This record gives sequence, structure tokens and C-alpha cells, in this order.
Amino acid sequence: MKKVLTLFLSLFIFSFSFAETIKLKDGTFLSGSIVSQTEYTLNLNTSYGPVVLNQREVEAILPDKHRIFLKGGSQLVGVIIDLDEFNMKLQTEEGTVNIDMPQIVSVEVYDYEQGSAAQQTIAQKQAEQQAALAKEAQRQAALTASSSSSVAAAAPVQAAGGLTFDSDIEKVFDVKKAEVVNGQVQTVQEISAAEIRAQRAAQMTEEEAFLKGVSPVKTEEKIQQTAEAARSGKLEKIKKAEAKKAKRPKDANSDKYFAITVGAQTGDLQLDNSKRAGFETAKPYDVGGTAVRAEATFLWRLKSSNLWLGPALAIANIPNASFEDLDPAIEQANANASAAGSALPYPPDSDRDVTTSGQMIDIMAKANYYFNPDDLFSFYLTGTAGYRMLSLNYRGVIESTSINSNGFVGAIGAGVESHIDDLMLGLEVQEFFSPYSGEFKDSDSANTVISAKISWKF
Repeated sequence: MKKVLTLFLSLFIFSFSFAETIKLKDGTFLSGSIVSQTEYTLNLNTSYGPVVLNQREVEAILPDKHRIFLKGGSQLVGVIIDLDEFNMKLQTEEGTVNIDMPQIVSVEVYDYEQGSAAQQTIAQKQAEQQAALAKEAQRQAALTASSSSSVAAAAPVQAAGGLTFDSDIEKVFDVKKAEVVNGQVQTVQEISAAEIRAQRAAQMTEEEAFLKGVSPVKTEEKIQQTAEAARSGKLEKIKKAEAKKAKRPKDANSDKYFAITVGAQTGDLQLDNSKRAGFETAKPYDVGGTAVRAEATFLWRLKSSNLWLGPALAIANIPNASFEDLDPAIEQANANASAAGSALPYPPDSDRDVTTSGQMIDIMAKANYYFNPDDLFSFYLTGTAGYRMLSLNYRGVIESTSINSNGFVGAIGAGVESHIDDLMLGLEVQEFFSPYSGEFKDSDSANTVISAKISWKF
């Protein structure tokens, strides 16, 4: 319900955000939007149509002012300079103040023309009262001072439908001022005086703002899109989306993260077999392919930022591959058996291929940086650096061995996660870099990994 009220207030106030009031020298007020102006003329769009004014007739261009009623009974008065469905930026006499929309109870809009009429009425009543007091003073000289003080105290200037032209706006509105911390309004019910003092002492730096992922104020175009969505009948969708978002756990409440990913890893793994007998002139053999990769990650939040760091362990298989075994020892064994009158150990129609398979193990340090951790779809960048251990099982007709290659591995990538209560499902794409040497020196050092992901923050 709070979200519904917040959005309703946003759209309501937005309708007043771009109007201006022109005060003419004869005391007339005109409200509308300024289309253009020159040194001599001012073009104004009003509810009655376009109006062209002579600049010599214009006394002042008055900005719209509002009285903002906040939870806890406090209030602020000023000019709305920016607005979206989550935040209002208000220019007050003390400076710019940011107000979260759920803190707003109601808004009072200033009517300059009605305020002027009210001021004239009040001035007339005060003149009548002063005349009456003067007559009374003649008859009762002894009571003049006390009577004047009593009547003056009984008739304070109050706003009728908005502000009057009193120089002290907050007195006219009888404002109970709100506490403001770092340009952000705080209501009495939501923060104590001690907490306010502590927050004032701890100013947020630009670096802290970056780490916390503070998003910039939304542009006027975004505000207009939100208003248009409501006008086109999509308001109910917005309400439902806000209600779902309110039920999701807040990212700030978690400082540990565990994830399991399973995906596909491409790999161009070339085996240089030229040092083995029979393969001296053979080209490198492709013993790689698309592998299945699984990874487990455990991260900790860096202080209260959106940056997470921790270890990761991954394992990927090297798919089976085969090629003809050219080892001359095979034919020599057949020749020796034939000369001895024995059966051939490796007849021509038998399987005389080399088969390969294996695995890669990556031990890494990993970092994730989240841009919008509290949204339904949370996007992040990821990077890893560590050590890769590759082991290839080589099984020839006669020779069997294990070929190893160990070295540095690094990766960069991006991902997205979607919240389902405390559980998150996601997709991650990474590009890994691992230079190979020795018998794998002809292999491609880069390979792509695309993974499905399940994770928890706790």
C-alpha cells in the first residue's frame, strides 16, 4: 500500500512540476508554461490558450512552491526541482533536500493568486482592527497597549489555499521542520537524534558511493515515461511489480554468498605428438572440444559495498578423442609373431587407435561487482585469477601415459541473477585465458564458458 501511495503522489506532484506563475505589475497573476521569451516579449501557454506578454508588464516569474507533509508530523517547504517514483528533490532555503517518496503523507500546492487575495483580505481586516483599537484607545487609554498586543497575537497571518507573500514562508505554513542528514530528509519515527548526529559525522565519499552502487537521479525523460505508463493503463502493473520488489530480501542484509554453476566450456586443445616414434611428420591432433564445467564459489561482501570477493574451484572434463596410432612398434610386434608362427597381436582389422581424455582443475580467487543488487534482475561483472592443472590421459596401442600442463588462468565476464525469495537463478558468461606450453603449445589460449547458476546470499 505504501508503494501505491508513493507512486500516486509522484504522478500527482509531477503534474504541477513544470508550471510557472507570472506576476504582472498591476497585481494580476497568470499560470502556465513559458514557451519562449525575448528581451521584449514573453510567450505563455495557459489553460485558456497562448498569451503574449510585454516584458515591461512582468514584475516577477514565480516558481511553484509546495508544502510537503512527512511521517512523524514534520514538514518541508520549497520548490520541487526533480522527481521520480522513488525520490523527490526539493530546493529549500537551507539547500537541496532529497526525500524518499514513502516518507510523504501529502502535498499542499501554493496558489499565488489566492494567496494574494488572502493577503489583501488579511491586510483589510488588520486595518479595520487597528481603527477599532484606535477608537478604543481614545476611550480606554490605560488598556491600549495590552489590547493591541492581545489582538495582534490573536490574528497571525495564515496561508489561505497556499503561501502568502510573507517573507518567512515557514512561519506562514506553521512548519514543523524535518531533520535533514546529508541532504536526505529523516522522519522522527524512523531515526533518533543520536543516529542523526552519527550520520552527520560520517559523510559519504564518492568512492563509498561508487562501491555502494548509488544510482544517478533519473532524468526528466524517465519521469515522463513513468507518468505516461500510468496514463496508458499500466499503473496496475507498476503496483504489482513494486509489491513483488518489496517482498524480496534486501541485499544489504547479507554478507556471504555461495553459488554452484554448471555449463559448457569450449576448448581448442592441440596435441603435438611429433616427439613420439611414427609421428615425426604428423600435424598436431585436436584432442579438445566442448566440455562440461562445474564450479563452486564462496564469496564475502567487502564491507558494505556491492563488491564480493572469495575463492572458487572448478573442474571440466576433456572430451574423448581418437586418432590412428602410427607407432612402428605395432608392425614390429606383428612381424615377430608372424616369423614365430604365432597369431598376430595387432591384426590389421583390429582397433589400432590412440584414445585421449582428461580433466582441467582451476583453483581461483573470484570477484563479483553488482550494479543493481535489489532489482528483480541483478546484473554484475565478474573476474577471476588462479592456477589451472590440465591432465590428459594418452592411451596408445602399446604406449599409455599421462600428459600434464599447469599454469596461470584468468577470466573476465558478466552475469545476471533473478531473485526467487532467498534463492537466485542466473546465467554467467566468461572468457578464460590460459597460455599452454610443451606438447600443447599450439592450443588456443582463450576459451568461452557459458553457465547456468544457482546461488544464495545469507
